[in-house]
Amino acid sequence: MSDQNDTSRSSGFSRRGFLKGLGVGSAATALLPELSLRGATRDNEQILGPGEIPLTLKINGQNKKLSVEPRVTLLDALRNRLDLTGSKKVCDRGTCGACTVLVDGHPAYSCSLLAVEAVGREITTIEGLGTPQNMNAVQKAFVKHDAQQCGFCTPGFVVACTAFLKNKPNPTPDEIRLGLGGNLCRCGTYAGIMEVVQQSAKGGA
Repeated sequence: MSDQNDTSRSSGFSRRGFLKGLGVGSAATALLPELSLRGATRDNEQILGPGEIPLTLKINGQNKKLSVEPRVTLLDALRNRLDLTGSKKVCDRGTCGACTVLVDGHPAYSCSLLAVEAVGREITTIEGLGTPQNMNAVQKAFVKHDAQQCGFCTPGFVVACTAFLKNKPNPTPDEIRLGLGGNLCRCGTYAGIMEVVQQSAKGGA
């Protein structure tokens, strides 16, 4: 025990000093956000929030005005503010694909994109691809091949399949598996979904 104390004194480092330093460092770190905000204000940078801010989103070809907090995701804005509930909130962590929408023509997880990040971009949801009375080819194929069970993953798969076929009109089975790897079906209807993509690629439903 005495040897340890001697070592601490000779090195100038002690457990008490370490803990004091840790406390000072933590206090300084806690002040960083406040200091950063003050700096941004001095530099005349615009700070959004924390309250609601007005946004205009272009969704399915129409401009939609709404007010949301900057922390609100595109998925929550679609479902809770615009009543576009086709995109499903399942995992809410960007792993299942049930919330897939098209952003500038590319599939994206709307649960992982803030609504403010989508301003000025073209957003297409499942509602913009077709209606029950006028379905697109992929939607018709999903019905024909019974490629859904509980239905929670279906809208995301329809959006992802539509985007995939646009870029790969004649895909191989391996390309289909790779191209739709970001979407999960917990009911296991993958065989039906494969038929959907293959038949849609041939121009049939």
